[in-house]
Amino acid sequence: MADAALRKTGAESNGDLSTMPIHMADIGSDAYEQEFTLSLMASEEDTLELVEAALERIRAKTYGRCEECGGVIAKKRLEALPFAPTCIRCAERLESGGAARPRLPR
Repeated sequence: MADAALRKTGAESNGDLSTMPIHMADIGSDAYEQEFTLSLMASEEDTLELVEAALERIRAKTYGRCEECGGVIAKKRLEALPFAPTCIRCAERLESGGAARPRLPR
């Protein structure tokens, strides 16, 4: 995907050093496609990091425990989002900008 997003235009690969598209609409289309592809890549990288963290929690035998409060993450939440690091309450609080609570000792 990175190669596709950052690839040279057809004119550039043919030796034309001018990167200015013929029509102004082409500039917007090219920029949109590049930005969309790069944001998709960033999202995929974030998801991969969450999956790797979940695998680490499985190895540490802490999978299914909320990283914020230490409580149990509901089975329905894990079915919908298997790499969820927090219970729904903590996730909602974090998304709304609330401060994280100190983790309870277990």
